[in-house]
Amino acid sequence: MERTRGTPQGGVVSPVLANLFMHYAFDAWMAREYPDLPWCRYADDGLVHCRTEAEALAMKAALASRLAECQLEMHPEKTKIVYCKDGRRKGNYPNTKFDFLGYCFRTRAAINRNRKLFTGYGPQASASSLKAMRQKIRELKLRKRTHVRLTDIARDINPILQGWLNYYGRYSPAALHSVWKYVNATLIAWAMRKYKRYAGRKIQAGQMIGSIANKRRRLFVHWRQSSIGAFA
Repeated sequence: MERTRGTPQGGVVSPVLANLFMHYAFDAWMAREYPDLPWCRYADDGLVHCRTEAEALAMKAALASRLAECQLEMHPEKTKIVYCKDGRRKGNYPNTKFDFLGYCFRTRAAINRNRKLFTGYGPQASASSLKAMRQKIRELKLRKRTHVRLTDIARDINPILQGWLNYYGRYSPAALHSVWKYVNATLIAWAMRKYKRYAGRKIQAGQMIGSIANKRRRLFVHWRQSSIGAFA
């Protein structure tokens, strides 16, 4: 069927045109109509920070009207008002967390500059992002690559691990611990397949990989961190 409107998903020009459209439909409109409200947008995902629930409800209604004028609509399930609950904001509301660009923003324990514990509100890698990272490691089928050396595996996956560390390690890098642990478990499984003496001997294989990690901490990106994860 011949296309009469829009651009194809995945097309080179599609994101450029979408951003141009959203700049005038949302960015310029926000700057003009609500100059005192902080906001951010990435492609078709965005956040608007309001001071009260009433202001948030009014903002949501106004935005829905604006998007309708531009023949757009907000996602009925993903669009919601979230209360950023922390040590100062202690109200009770149904929605107190949200995901944005791979991060989950929610109430968290934190430490200030004076090393004192307090309740803050901030980001760390979301559960769905962590799941996607583990899935990516599985898709590489490293456990079955018994024809290569450990250095070859490191060369192939280090750019991926470094990218995750660069992006998700900026805030709450400890959240990546479960991913690092999964990578180590994958390396242990690889060793059990590659070396007959470790077949069915997970603890011994883990000790071997752990020994290499202690001696060659720069071999894998995640081994260079202060916490390199479990090997047993």
